[in-house]
Amino acid sequence: MHIPPSGTTQHTLHAWIAHIDNQCVGHTHLHVEPENRIKFLDAWVHPDYRRKGIFRHMWDTRWNYVKENFPGYTAYAWCKPMSLPLLIEKGFEVGEDCVYVSSKI
Repeated sequence: MHIPPSGTTQHTLHAWIAHIDNQCVGHTHLHVEPENRIKFLDAWVHPDYRRKGIFRHMWDTRWNYVKENFPGYTAYAWCKPMSLPLLIEKGFEVGEDCVYVSSKI
């Protein structure tokens, strides 16, 4: 299920929800940014439904939507090593490494 932006704010967030029996089992998002850029945001699948092709189906659905609706834009993402092969398969180029850091305040 595609949830388009509301149009009521400056944020243009699109979401795709995977659902079974009216329960969310996964989601993925994208944000349309200035200068014809699209940021692919988090993707998640409930642990009970992983390894069933849901992540790949959501990713491909979002990718096909972007290719159809945003020609000429540049898509980018920050990804975990496990997701990198899929992005490379789709033509993304590897950029700089990034390391997660945190600090308890």
